[in-house]
This record gives sequence, C-alpha cells and structure tokens, in this order.
Amino acid sequence: MAGCGNSTIVGKWRLMGGSNATLWEFSANGVVLVGDVRGRYRFGDQDRIKIETPFATTVYQMKISGDGMTLQEPGGSKLELTKMRETQR
Repeated sequence: MAGCGNSTIVGKWRLMGGSNATLWEFSANGVVLVGDVRGRYRFGDQDRIKIETPFATTVYQMKISGDGMTLQEPGGSKLELTKMRETQR
C-alpha cells in the first residue's frame, strides 16, 4: 500500500472547471461517490489509486499537493480536483 494515506483523500473534491463541476466524495471506508455514481476505491503501489464503478474500472496515478489532487490515467487524460472546505451555511 502506498504511503499517501487514506485520511488525505477523504472528503469532497470538485473537478476543476466551474461551480457546476462534478463532485467526487471519498469516504474512509473505501466508498467513492462520483456525481451520483457510487463506487469503490483502493490504493495500490507507487501512488496509484483504483476506482471501480458500475460503468468502469480505472487506475490513476495520484498526486496530492495541499488542496489539489491530480489523477492521471497512464498515457491518457488528467483530472484536476480541488478539495472543498467544510463550511457552515
């Protein structure tokens, strides 16, 4: 298991690109919610994360820096997400 740590990823992340961008929510129990699609995630070696949904299974190279997370498909597209702060409204 990679040392990037479960606690770092837990929370809500917004795909960069606007306020109506897809919300990704990672739970400590390995459940991920991408928009309204529920799936599971698991960490692999070399900072990889595997995300399984009913529609696809994808392995990403993961980089977390501060409030930013980059998920890069091997030889493919890159997703940039920003961690949302928990605010009381």
